[in-house]
Amino acid sequence: MSLVQAMFYLMAFVTVGSALVVAAGKNLVRSIFLFFVTLFGLAGLYVLALADFVAVTQIVIYVGGILVLILFAFMLSGKEALATAEQQKTKFISLHNLPAFILAALFLVVMLNVVFKADINNLPWIKTAIATKNVVPVNGTGINDIGVGLMTRYLLPFEVISVLLMIALVGAAHLSRKEPVEA
Repeated sequence: MSLVQAMFYLMAFVTVGSALVVAAGKNLVRSIFLFFVTLFGLAGLYVLALADFVAVTQIVIYVGGILVLILFAFMLSGKEALATAEQQKTKFISLHNLPAFILAALFLVVMLNVVFKADINNLPWIKTAIATKNVVPVNGTGINDIGVGLMTRYLLPFEVISVLLMIALVGAAHLSRKEPVEA
């Protein structure tokens, strides 16, 4: 096993493990900070996949934007709002969660199907990386290609990310506002 493979497995274990703790955790503060670990682990996986721009974008948008907004919303919310959220928690396995479990099971089936049917050793970009010994050529058009790609082919995902940031900002502002005390 090479060093890159060992780093991949370690990073994948940290990412999946912290994501499972985020999803199953009952302590909101611990879940938020482990979500931070999950997002950084995902960025590390992008770096190992030679997608440096996506990794930096992951850190800037999700860690720098979304997660900070979640932290501020949590810190600015009062104890009453947190107590109300704690009281509204339902059991993990209930009839209300059945659609979520069905969707998660379908997603798991699709993902396992993709993993087991993918012929990883014959992917063209992996063959190119092996042939060039993982050396990515640097030329003057890289940033130009990213800019053109963002404004043409990837314009819709770029706009979706901006809408997601706006929704997170509105949600953080809504969660952090104080309700007027009625006398």
